[in-house]
Amino acid sequence: MKLGIVGLPNVGKSTLFNAITKAGAQSANYPFCTIEPNVGVVAVPDHRLDVLREMYDSAKAVPTAIEFYDIAGLVRGASKGEGLGNKFLSHIREVAAIIHVVRCFDDENVVHVEGSMGPERDIETINLELILSDLELIQRRIEKTKKLLKSDKSLQGEMDMLNRVQAILEDGKSARTLELTDEEERFVKDLNLLSFKPIIYAANVSEEDLVENDGENSYVEKVREFAKTENAEVVTISAKIESEISELDEEEKKSFLEELGLKESGLEKLIKAGYSLLGLISFLTAGPKEVRAWTIREGTKAPEAAGKIHSDIERGFIRAEVIDYDILIDAGNMTTAKEKGLLGIEGKEYVVRDGDVILFRFNV
Repeated sequence: MKLGIVGLPNVGKSTLFNAITKAGAQSANYPFCTIEPNVGVVAVPDHRLDVLREMYDSAKAVPTAIEFYDIAGLVRGASKGEGLGNKFLSHIREVAAIIHVVRCFDDENVVHVEGSMGPERDIETINLELILSDLELIQRRIEKTKKLLKSDKSLQGEMDMLNRVQAILEDGKSARTLELTDEEERFVKDLNLLSFKPIIYAANVSEEDLVENDGENSYVEKVREFAKTENAEVVTISAKIESEISELDEEEKKSFLEELGLKESGLEKLIKAGYSLLGLISFLTAGPKEVRAWTIREGTKAPEAAGKIHSDIERGFIRAEVIDYDILIDAGNMTTAKEKGLLGIEGKEYVVRDGDVILFRFNV
């Protein structure tokens, strides 16, 4: 899973990236300090792996991972090449979803590229540049389809769909606000429009607001109001707190969060939101060599899930021996679970669920 972190300069974007990936992307109080997208691979926290590792006495635990891309900030006119616009826009095309960091804190020591605070305006600045870039792409596609339509009338449906997309973009709205059937959604997704990518708005608040006001303030309220128009999710984070957390080990981090009265870190909130947004789940495998988490799309059938481990397992799939993680833990171990008849034997049509502990049987 690739998530691109975007936002205007000086909103806390690179600070957040540094904190959650510990990748050390340059962060400074001036625009365009990130010239190329920095990439950080982050392990997805999953307590189930530690429990299974102890149960199976496994040599190691391997979590699934997310790639975070810190993409250079942009200003008005990016779609026409202003600032680092063209690079910014091309880098967004490579990610599965966008985390749009929006500044929701006052600080006279941190320059705002627009000269004043305005979360809605900041969101619309970036969204408009994505929309303008998409419009250019759609107009080229329409011209091409027009020519082909003269000799191939079956393309009329495609032309109608392209005109619908163009109309919504010309209205200043993101392509993700379109109401589409499953078939239409597949078509629009294939266009690889920037404004169609799933989005999470990360409202970057002060440490005080996160701790004392549960991350809420008047700026966050405006972000939430805008997000409703796109059915997008809003996650409140404090890049400052995430930066402090990144310096701590697991035990210290747990104590620090408890002291602040926080249930989870901003990273954990973003990961959960990302999984939900993209319809992802994790299944688990366990044995003496390792326990491991594997990320798949919700609705994936057993053979395809097996293919995440190795193509040979998918090709030679015979059956899947499956037990829910919680049921396994209640049983105490796999031997007891089998004795109690709790282990399911599933075939090719089985749809894998989050938390399934699976042993695939195959022959090639």
